[in-house]
Amino acid sequence: MSNTDVSRAGGAVERDIEQAITALKKGAYLLKYGRRGKPKFCPFRLANDESVLIWFSGKEEKHLKLSHVSRIISGQRTPIFQRYPRPEKEYQSFSLIYNDRSLDLICKDKEEAEVWFSGLKALISRGQQRKWRTESRSDGISSGANSPRTYTRRSSPLHSPFVSGEKLQKDGSDQLRLHSPYGSPPKNVLDKAFSDVILYAVPPKSFFPSDSASGSVHSVSSGGSDGLHGHMKGMGMDTFRVSLSSAVSSSSQGSGHDDGDALGDVFIWGESTGDGIMGGGLHRVGSNFGVKMDALLPKALESVVVLDVQNIACGGQHAALVTKQGEMFSWGEESGGRLGHGVDADVSHPKLIDGLSNTNIELVACGEYHSCAVTLSGELYTWGNGHFGILGHGNEVSHWVPKRVNGPLEGIHVSSISCGPWHTAVVTSAGQLFTFGDGTFGVLGHGDRRSVSKPREVDSLKGLRTVRVSCGAWHTAAIVEVMVGSSSSSNCSSGKLFTWGDGDKSRLGHGDRETKLVPTCVAALVEPNFCQVACGHSLTLALTTSGHVYTMGSPVYGQLGNPQSDGKLPSRVEGKLSKSFVEEISCGAYHAAVLTSRTEVYTWGKGANGRLGHGDTDDRNAPTLVEALKDKQVKSIACGTNFTAAICLHKWVSGVDQSMCSGCRQPFNFKRKRHNCYNCGLVFCHSCSSKKSLRASMAPNPNKPYRVCENCFNRLKKAIETDTSSRSSMGRRGSMINQGINDIIDKDDKLDTRSRPNPARFPSMESLKQGESRISKINKKLEFNNTRGSPIPSGSSQWGALNISKSFNPVFGSSKKFFSASVPGSRIVSRATSPISRRTSPPRSTTPTPTLGGLTSPKIVLDDAKMTNEGLSQEVIKLRAQVENLSRKAQLQEAELERTTKQLKEAIAIAGEETAKCKAAKEVIKSLTAQ
Repeated sequence: MSNTDVSRAGGAVERDIEQAITALKKGAYLLKYGRRGKPKFCPFRLANDESVLIWFSGKEEKHLKLSHVSRIISGQRTPIFQRYPRPEKEYQSFSLIYNDRSLDLICKDKEEAEVWFSGLKALISRGQQRKWRTESRSDGISSGANSPRTYTRRSSPLHSPFVSGEKLQKDGSDQLRLHSPYGSPPKNVLDKAFSDVILYAVPPKSFFPSDSASGSVHSVSSGGSDGLHGHMKGMGMDTFRVSLSSAVSSSSQGSGHDDGDALGDVFIWGESTGDGIMGGGLHRVGSNFGVKMDALLPKALESVVVLDVQNIACGGQHAALVTKQGEMFSWGEESGGRLGHGVDADVSHPKLIDGLSNTNIELVACGEYHSCAVTLSGELYTWGNGHFGILGHGNEVSHWVPKRVNGPLEGIHVSSISCGPWHTAVVTSAGQLFTFGDGTFGVLGHGDRRSVSKPREVDSLKGLRTVRVSCGAWHTAAIVEVMVGSSSSSNCSSGKLFTWGDGDKSRLGHGDRETKLVPTCVAALVEPNFCQVACGHSLTLALTTSGHVYTMGSPVYGQLGNPQSDGKLPSRVEGKLSKSFVEEISCGAYHAAVLTSRTEVYTWGKGANGRLGHGDTDDRNAPTLVEALKDKQVKSIACGTNFTAAICLHKWVSGVDQSMCSGCRQPFNFKRKRHNCYNCGLVFCHSCSSKKSLRASMAPNPNKPYRVCENCFNRLKKAIETDTSSRSSMGRRGSMINQGINDIIDKDDKLDTRSRPNPARFPSMESLKQGESRISKINKKLEFNNTRGSPIPSGSSQWGALNISKSFNPVFGSSKKFFSASVPGSRIVSRATSPISRRTSPPRSTTPTPTLGGLTSPKIVLDDAKMTNEGLSQEVIKLRAQVENLSRKAQLQEAELERTTKQLKEAIAIAGEETAKCKAAKEVIKSLTAQ
C-alpha cells in the first residue's frame, strides 16, 4: 500500500472518529445502571471541550472527567450489570471504569453503541497519550512516533505510543494490561492506527482468538471484501447509522451554551422529503402514486452519520451541505452528475463527496442541474451537467466529480456564488462579478445574448463593488455598493439593487417588461440600503440592512407576500413581518422564506408539496409563521425549487426539560406522572406515551409490549408492517430454502445424537466448536444453493441480527487476521460479548465472564438458521423487485426504440419522396431552361 493510500485511509478513520465525537456532543438517552434501584433513562452528552461526560439524573446534573477514566469495557461484565443482566443487550452495553467504580450504560441499538464506544475510546486514548507523552518528556525520553500529524484538524487519537508490540503492565489490584488485538505488533502505520483506536483492556494472560464466534475483539462490516485492503476500499461515509430520535435536543432557551459552540441540525420539508429520495426514501418524484412523497411539516434530516451542519444549499431534486469540519455532503436524485459522487445512482442520505474530502469547503450552491463549492482559500469547484458551459470549464462537457475552475478565476479569491438553472454567477472578495452559462435571455449581463463557457467579468460593473448575487431562471439580481453623498466629506457606500435579464412578469422591478442586457439599478428602490437578494422563477426578493423585505414580480400563488401589490413595482412585505427584523431571505421557484432576529421562520407563496411547512398544501399570500420551528433556534434557511430546509442550533437537555413532557410540554406533577419512551428514551406524560409496542429498542423483555411515544409508535408500526408484508410476499424459493435448512438441521441432529455423548458433559468451548461446525455446514449449503439459484453477492447479503466471524461463516470468505465480519451498515467498532479464550482456564479476576456454552442448543442454531433464511429471503425479494423494475424499463425502452425506428423509417420514406420530387423539379427546370 502506498503512502498516499495509507494517508487517505488514515484520514477516513480520523473522519469516522470526528463524526463519532460529534454524535457524542449532540447526545443521546442511554439506560444507566446504578448501584441502587432499577436502571434509569438519562440524557448523556459530551462537553464541547471533549473532556467531560455530562448527564442528568432527575434534575441533578452530573459530570465525569474522561481523564479519570482508566479504561472502557464492552459488554455487561461489571458486578453492577450482573444485578439486572440483559444478555440480549450485550452488544449495546459498555462500562467506563474510573476510581474503582464503573459507569454502566446500554445504548438504543448496536449502531449507537458503536458510535459511543469508538468516540469515548478515542478520547480516553488521547487523554492517556497526552499523559504518557508528558511523563516521557519529564523522564527525558523523546520519540519521533509521538509527533503530531499535520494532516488532521484536531490532535489525532490514532497515533498512540502504547501499541508498539510491547505490553504495558498496569499496577493495581486488577493487574490489567493493554495490548493490541491478537497480541501481535502492527505491521505498518495504518495497522498501528487501527490498533490504537480499538485498544481493549482484558484480564491478564487471556487472548483474543482470531476465529471465535462472538469473542472477536472488533467487528467490521466488510461488504464482501477481506482483510485490511478490502476494508479500506469500502470505507465510504456510511459509517454510523445514528437515529436522530435518540439525539438529545431541547427547545429550552435557557441552556446557557454559546451559539458559536452549538451543533447544527437540519430540518427539511416539501417535495420528495417524505418517502421520496430527499427524505431518505426510495421513490423518485413522479415515479410512484399513493406514496407519501412529501413532508408537509419540517422533519429532521435522516443521516447515517451525525453531522454538525454549518451551511446548506438546495437545488431542483438535490441538496448539499457543509459541516463545521469543512466537509461537503450531497444527496437527492442523480441527474447529469450533479451529486458529485461519480456514479449514476440516487442517494437518499447525505453522503461525503470524496473528490472534496481533502479540501476545506466553506460555501456551497446548487442549481437545477449542477452544483458549486468554494473552498476556504477561495477556489471554485463545479460539477454536473455542462450544457451551455454552465460549469465554467470552457466547454459543454458534463463532470460527475468536482473539478476546479481555472482560467479567468485563476488566483482570484471567490467570496460568493449563485447557481441558476442555466447560468452561474460568482462574486470575488475584491467585489468583481463574473458570470457564465446560457446567455439567451441576457442573464449574463454582458450586453448581448451570447452564451459564455468560461467566467467573464461583467464590464458595466467594473469599478463598483458587488456584494451579493442571485441567479433566477430568466434573470439575475445583485447588490452593488454605490457611493452616495453630496460632499466629498460625507461620501459613503450604500448597497443598491441591480437587475437584468428577461423583464417579463415585471420580475426586474423597473416598472416595465423590457429585457435588460446589462445590470440596471432599480430606480424605485434607490433609497434603501440593501444587503441580500434572492431570485425565483418570476420573483425577486431583496433585504435591507434595516431588516425590511421588498418583492417584485408576478403575484401568482401570492408569492409577493403582499396581497395589495400587483408586482409591477417593488413593494415592501409587511403583515406579520412589519415589527420583525429579518436577517436572512431565500427563494424557491414560486415560494419565499425569511428568518427573523427572533429565530422565527416565515414562509409564503405556492404551497404545493407542503413546501411552506404549515402542514397543508395551501398557498399563502402573506408571511405565515412556521409553527413547527417555533421552539427551535433556527440559524439559517435555504429554499430549493419545491422544498425548503433550515439549520437549527442543537440545544442540550437541561434539568428543566426533565420536569416537563417532551410531547405536550406540560410540567409533571402529582397527577401527571413521568414516563420514559422505551424506544427513544425521552420523558413523556401518560397521555403522550399511552401506546405500547413490541419492538421498543430498550425494552427489558423483547417479547412484551412496552410504553412508547406517539412518533416512535408510528415508526415501529410502519417497520412491523413492512416486515409483515415482506414475509407474506416470500415466494416459493424462500420456502424451498427454509425446507432445505430444516432438512440439513434434522440430518445434523441425527448425526450428532449418534456420534456424540451427552452435550452437558462438554466444556463450553468444545460446545462452541460443535456449534461452529454445524452452522458452517448450513452456510456452505446455503451458499451453494444461493450461487446456483440467483446471483446474490455474498458480501452484501443482509444477515439481520446474525453476527459471526468470517471463519465462522464461509459465506463471507476466508478469514484475515485483523477484523471479523459484522452486520453490514456498521463499521469502525463493534465489541465482543467477552474476551473468551480458546482454552478453558480458571478465572483470574473477580469480574464475571459469561460463557457461550448455550450456543450449542439446537434451538439456537435453528433460530440462527431461520434468521439467515429471513435475510436471504428479503434479499431475494429485493432482487426480484429490482429485476421487475429493470424489466419494466427494458420494455419501455424497447417500445421507445420501436417508435423511434418507425419514425425514422417514415422520415426516410418522406426524404425519398422529397428527393424524387426535387429531381423531377430539376428536370422540369432544366427542360424549361433549354427551351
